[in-house]
Amino acid sequence: MNGSTVNEAPVNGAGGPDFVVLTGFLGSGKTTLLRDFLRLPDGADTAVIVNEAGEIGLDGAILRESGAGTPIAMLSNGCICCQAGSDLAHTVDALLAVERPGAGGPLRRIILETSGLSKPGPVLRQLASLAEHRMRVTVVATFDATRGMQPASFEEAAAQWAAAHRIVVTKADAVPDGALTRARSGVAALNPLAEIVATTSRAEAVAAAFASLAGRAAMPALPRSAATAAHPRIAVRLARPAGILGYDALAAWLDNLAGALGDRLLRLKGLVRVAESERPVLVQSVGTSFSTPRPFGAPDSDMPLFLVVIARDLEDAELDAVQPAGLFAFSSWTEPLTVARAGSLQSAVVEWM
Repeated sequence: MNGSTVNEAPVNGAGGPDFVVLTGFLGSGKTTLLRDFLRLPDGADTAVIVNEAGEIGLDGAILRESGAGTPIAMLSNGCICCQAGSDLAHTVDALLAVERPGAGGPLRRIILETSGLSKPGPVLRQLASLAEHRMRVTVVATFDATRGMQPASFEEAAAQWAAAHRIVVTKADAVPDGALTRARSGVAALNPLAEIVATTSRAEAVAAAFASLAGRAAMPALPRSAATAAHPRIAVRLARPAGILGYDALAAWLDNLAGALGDRLLRLKGLVRVAESERPVLVQSVGTSFSTPRPFGAPDSDMPLFLVVIARDLEDAELDAVQPAGLFAFSSWTEPLTVARAGSLQSAVVEWM
């Protein structure tokens, strides 16, 4: 399959530091959220990478002012998702290698605050060369409650929300309760796979935004009732496998789906059965960066089998045309997924092996 290999992290949290890709559209409150987190005791042993377009690193200056002792590296060479070089990889290597006199231990986390115009998929592909560090990677996106769904017309914002493992509703204290409820519903319809943080308590939101996802083994359950789409340009489709698939056929279908949709493919995740495995197989992607399908759950698992496909400007006929044809039956999304514990693997945090 196209793209880098992403593997699920063991629940016990073994491995390297957490790597948080903090993304969100322009002005949605990323820097403020990060600044408030760095002031907390839990923000200790955190390094920050700030990526800004242009030569003046204003966000980095703000964070330096408020995050005492926080190592901050600047990538002021434009939007990181557009860079073909290994600037990010070199920066991460340097942060992990630097001596920390007086520190209680190694870095617990690295947070990359991306430009408001970055797409998470290409950022994750750049991390593939850092497999030796065994980092657990999480995408956290901000959703501005005061603007609601307005930024969804920008493909960058849609890609950020769709790729996120966790979406934090910001500026929640500046809108009435009804608007906050609509924000939560809109986020869930845009990305039914994401954990949603939507509270008027600033302290709770900041703490939850960067809380470790390790140990929260979760797979979605099938929808139960109808709901309207969140935005006309964002399509969420349910793909039910026709039966037990061949691994090669599944791999070819995923490759061809990525080729057909390109950067319009925002997220894919779900479980299928393949002839080569006694256990269900977990499949997922952020953009066209696909994980290697891997066993999930027990051999006698009765978990529902399906893929959730999130894409931009999607025509239903495009899914039907992906070869090999007939592997899946497609239907429109009907309601945000509920969460149920399943197996010992963690579906929200990823580890680069």
